[in-house]
This record gives sequence, C-alpha cells and structure tokens, in this order.
Amino acid sequence: MQVCIQMCTEPPHTPTQYPQYTLRASSLTEDEDIQRMLRGSLLRKIKSRRGPRERLFRLQEDGATICFEGRFGRARSQQSFLVMNIEGVREGRQSEGLRKYGADFPERHCFTLVFKGKRKNLDLAARGEEDARHWVQGLTKLMGRLQAMSQSEKLDHWIHGVLQRADSNKDNKMSFREVKSMLRMINIDMDDVYAYKLFKECDRSGNERLEGWELEEFCRRLLRRPELEELFGRYSGEDRVLSAEELRDFLRDQGEDASLRQACALIRTYELNEKARQQDLMMLDGFMMYLLSAAGDILNQEHTKVHQDMSQPLCHYFISSSHNTYLTRNQIGGTSSTEAYVRALMAGCRCVELDCWEGSDGEPIVYHGHTLTSKILFRDVIESIRDYAFKQSPYPVILSLENHCGLEQQATMARHMKAILGDMLLTQPLEGQDPHDLPSPEQLKGKVLVKGKKLPEPWHEPCGVTSLPDPEEEEEEEEEEEEKLQERSSRQSLQSLQEIRPLQAKDASQVAPELSAVVVYCQAVPFPGLPDALRHPRPCEMSSFSERKARKLIKQAGPALVQYNAQQLSRVYPLGLKMNSSNYNPQEMWNAGCQLVALNFQTPGYEMDLNAGRFLGNGRCGYVLKPPCLRSPPGEGTRHLALHVRVITAQQLPKLNREKGSSIVDPFVRVEIHGVPADCSKQQTHHKLNNGFNPRWEETLSFQLRVPELALVRFVVEDYDSTSCNDFVGQFTLPLASMREALETFGWEGRSISELFVDTVHVTSGGGRLPGCLLPKMS
Repeated sequence: MQVCIQMCTEPPHTPTQYPQYTLRASSLTEDEDIQRMLRGSLLRKIKSRRGPRERLFRLQEDGATICFEGRFGRARSQQSFLVMNIEGVREGRQSEGLRKYGADFPERHCFTLVFKGKRKNLDLAARGEEDARHWVQGLTKLMGRLQAMSQSEKLDHWIHGVLQRADSNKDNKMSFREVKSMLRMINIDMDDVYAYKLFKECDRSGNERLEGWELEEFCRRLLRRPELEELFGRYSGEDRVLSAEELRDFLRDQGEDASLRQACALIRTYELNEKARQQDLMMLDGFMMYLLSAAGDILNQEHTKVHQDMSQPLCHYFISSSHNTYLTRNQIGGTSSTEAYVRALMAGCRCVELDCWEGSDGEPIVYHGHTLTSKILFRDVIESIRDYAFKQSPYPVILSLENHCGLEQQATMARHMKAILGDMLLTQPLEGQDPHDLPSPEQLKGKVLVKGKKLPEPWHEPCGVTSLPDPEEEEEEEEEEEEKLQERSSRQSLQSLQEIRPLQAKDASQVAPELSAVVVYCQAVPFPGLPDALRHPRPCEMSSFSERKARKLIKQAGPALVQYNAQQLSRVYPLGLKMNSSNYNPQEMWNAGCQLVALNFQTPGYEMDLNAGRFLGNGRCGYVLKPPCLRSPPGEGTRHLALHVRVITAQQLPKLNREKGSSIVDPFVRVEIHGVPADCSKQQTHHKLNNGFNPRWEETLSFQLRVPELALVRFVVEDYDSTSCNDFVGQFTLPLASMREALETFGWEGRSISELFVDTVHVTSGGGRLPGCLLPKMS
C-alpha cells in the first residue's frame, strides 16, 4: 500500500482575480442575499443573559470567509471564520442558547450557526427579519457552493488564502522577505539560496517583486510532485500525455476492472485542458485531479452509501453508541446540554443515554447524579432527539434510560415521549413479527426504541407496580467495591460529591406501568450469566456491562460471549470511577461481538478515532453488519491477508506552533492495525527533519492479518521530538474491508488540503475456521 499526504493542483488565477472567483463561478455575485452579506449587517451575539454585544458581520470578497468586529468599545479585534467550517444553519430559536437567552428577540430575527468539530454554536439576532433571512439563505447557498467545489477550485482557494495572509502590506506584490515568511507559514524550511533561485526564476519583470502570474508560478513550483510525475511518465511515455488506453492500463494495474469507456469518462470529468479533453487525452494536471478526487479516495465509494444487508436482527450489527450523551465535558463538573445529543446524532450515533432524575415542578431532569454537572429538562432532550434523530441516518435510535425518578415523574417521562415523538416512538411489537424475536434495522426505519426496565406480564393493574433491580446500578456497585483499594483517591472524591444529594424518589426502584409500556425490544435485565443465557436465550432482553466486567468475560469465556452476542444485544459502558470521562478501547469489545459499545463522545482520543473508523462505512448510518464469524459462531474465517503499505510522501502538513514562526515539523507516519489480539500491531517510518510541506519517505510497512474483516487501519502523522512526547499532527481511520486496493488518497477531518495517497496491496493465503487463540477459551 503506498501512502502520501498530498495537496491538490490547480488552474492558474492571479491573486487580484481570485476574490470574485468563487462567487462568479457559481453565478452568486448578483444574488440579493450575497449582496447583503457583502455589505455587512449588525448582528447581536447571544451568549448569556447579559446584554448581547452588537457586531458588524460581513462576507469577504472571496465568498468563503466571514469577518466580524466589535461595534462599540475601545479596542476592535477583527475575527473571522470560514463558511466551509459551518455544518448547518438553524432558523429561529432552535438552539439551547437561544431558547435560554434569546427570549427578548423576535424568533424570526434569530438564527444559529452550527460549526463542525468541537467549536461552540454561534447564536445571532439580526435587527430585522429581512436581515436574518438574507443571512440564513445566503449562507445556505455558499455552503452548497463550497461543498460542490472541485479539487481544482479548492486548491485555488488555498493558494490565494496563503498569498493574502503572507502579503503583509496588502499591495498584491511580494518581496523576497515576504516570500520567506510565507514559506515558514506553510511549514517549509527552505535553503535561502534555493528559495531565492526560485524567486528569481519567477520574477519575469525583474523588479524584485512577485505579482499576478509570477506568484501563481512560484506556488505551482512549490507544489510539484516528482514522485507522481514519475508515475505519470511511466504510463504516458515520451509525449507526457495519457491516452484513454494508457489510462485504462493504469487503472487495471491498480486493481480496477476498468474499460476504455470508463477511462474516457474519467478524462472528461477531470482533465482541465479543453483541447485535450476533446481528444480523450489526459495531461499531468488532470491526472492529479483524478488522484485527488473522490474517485481516487482510499475509502471505497460504494461504502459511502448503505451497501450492507439491513434485514438481519438488530443483534447482528455493531451500533454506534454514546455514554453520558448529555455531557459536553467531564462527568464531575461538566456542562449538560441538549446540543450534545444533536452532535452525537449528527455524527451517526444510534444509541444515546439519558440519566433521569427527579426535577422540580414535576419535570424530570437529565444530568450526572451526585456531581456538579448542570441539569437540563428531560422534555428538552426528547425534543432535540425528535428534531435530529433521522437527519444523518434513517435507522432506529435507541434511548438508553437510566431511571432515578419516582412513579409520578416516570409517568411524566412516558407522556413526554409519546406526545413529542408521536409515531416515531415504538410502543408495540411490529405486526407480523414474532414479539420474542428482534426485528431488523430496515423494519425499524424511522423508529425510536426505549431501553429500560419492563414489568412482568400482566403489568397493567396498579397493584402490579413492582420493584426491579437496576442492572447498571448493580454493576457499578460491584465495580466500586472491587476497586476500593486501588481507586481510594477517586473514591474519596466521589464520596465527597455524594453530599450533593440529587432529588431521588423513594420509589425510584419501582417501574411505572406507563414507562414500562414503551419498552418493547430492549428490556434491560441483570446479566443472568452465560450458561443460563445460552440455555435460555431471550433476544428482546439485554444486559449492560462495565468495561471491566466485559474484559473479565472475554478473558474467561470469550467464545461463549461471542455466541451470546449472536443472539441478543449487550451494552458496554466506561467505568463510573473515571472522573475525566476517559474512554476504553472499543475494539476488544467488538471482537467479542458486543453491539452497543458506548463511549464518551465528548472526549477525543484514539478510542473515538477507532469508533469513527468503525462506522465510517455503510453510509455512516450508525449500523455496521458484524462479520459472519460473529453472527453464527463458530464461523469460518476469511483467508489470511498480508497488507503492504508503502509510505511515499506528504505535503502541506499543518503547522503546530503558529506563534513561533521558525517552528517546522519533523514528521513521521505510523500505521496501526486494530483488530483481534493476534493482528494488533504498528509500524512507523523514520522522521524527516524540518519538512512539513513535502517530506518524502519511500518506506514499506508490512502486516500479517488473520481476521481482516474485523481490522481497522489507522494512519497517524506525528511531529518527532527527541526530548519529549511527539506532537500529534493528524490521523485517519477506516475499516480494512472498506479500503480500496489501488493508488488512493485521503485527508484529515476538517482539512481539505492535507491528503494521503495510498496504494493498497492485499495478498491473501490460507483460510478455514477461525483460530481458537484469537478469543480466549472458557476456563
């Protein structure tokens, strides 16, 4: 597999031409909404009950940047954000912040910008309804335009952004001093003699200033990729032009089943030169555009859509699951927010958790009991789930209820769910389906399921109200007892927090009939033990395990746990003693077939990288079909696989220390395999000194895989440091099964320029039943 982190290439445009490029190319320059945004509007940032400050927001001429400044005050700090970093625009008071603090402003004056990643929402109020409408409509148009930009246009955008930042006196000309500053800005530590030689070669006017086409030429010389030019030359021959036949040969050598017709279609799509395109010829720039397009992505493009069989029982799928979903930070003093549910659902999460406690005025609340975390209304959480449950995925959402409410507020919870969710809420077994069997994600499309305790039949008589144990509470008590000595400091901290008594009703251990009635296929029960569960499987019952209990089961009875998970659902959650809301490695739980491997979505780290990678395929719908060996164990394994990764080159890695102008990264690439224990391994290249712009490694890393269908491949770039820990630069994780076997590219989340080229080589051999060493045998 060949890997290179690579920038895109671009048709020429001068810096003075660029500001109108994006808008003109999309016919948006005369658009009324865009014109209003270019002129600017006074908008109020709604952040708290204190008087919101009015600021002037204006769209820049590039059509991709919004700048704003303080309208009043002594110091006016200029700030900006990119339209491409906006995930969505909400009209009206449709955010938690505006619902709390925006009551003084008419709803039609309000709107919210939702950003990608961890950046907080921006809640705004315009002076009038017309202004708000222009911004909502204009931003929506610009987001659509930027999303539709070709790789060529993205590079054009990047080049001119760099040039504008480096042009210190804004005269659209750059001296050699400004050019040197620009090189450091984009992570290049270039020898002064060589840099000046390039500068002079591009200075056609001879006035010691680069401008217009000269600047374009200088940037393009920096972006030359000799290793890819060599590849192009091997297929194009002396004329340096690829015919359709030569392109077809290249595609076939990459493992593609390509025809001449497909090669011609690629030329018509990616070739930049009109004359070459008309003659079905591809030049170097067009070849680069193809490699950097979605067609050349490492992720199999078929897997960006739902492509798996979605008609099997729920227990046959890995299901993206969140723990303590309401938290935005740690579980001791963090903030609870309905926005955390929105972000999780929009990230493809299909099982969210609600910790429900007695609230004032008869309204149940959601928060982490016995802690300083803030509280939110259960009703507000359900409204957010209603609004966002099926925007990212049509497949069922599971509400995992941890109930600490008394009978009266439990009944209120049930009423809220029925009233707010309406037909979305599943309250009866599906017609024509055995009520004791789990239905499929396809059958449950658009439905919300409740996981909770259920009364035994018949439950509908009032006298039938019964006290039932809470499976997770029992588990947590056991964990706390077992870890009393080694976790003494953590326990003392938690015990001091016990004094913060949440409002828990005396009858919280009982179950209200109204709440029991909405639990259909996900009945929470204490774990009966593997022998009993395997003798008497109950598909509609599910148990929850702490990460520690799950590891213990895997170690003592791995194959039996796999068999259990092939018949019914199980949920794994982080230890309750983790005060910083850290996560555990989800891979070991997936290896055992656990479906609902719940993680703290608010805590970044390699664990969440693996989770994102696991659910990257199948259209990111939050459901991934387990391999056959985990659906009907003991199963037949696929053939063993040898994976070869050739790390070639990188380009335009992000600069880590922006305050220190001379700081340049010393990058290396590490490739990690996460799968069954026998497959887990990692290898890395040597580091390249002071080169974050175009380091070249040319190193091959090889891996032997015994169960490739469970393997995740994680690519990590770090900045080498001989005296301390390496600094993280970026990563990308995907299932091996979703990796194309050809020359491919990928980039980091949120960075459209840094990209990775990969030529995967899979060599298979052997086969047969899965080796017993991959999962521990019963002791």
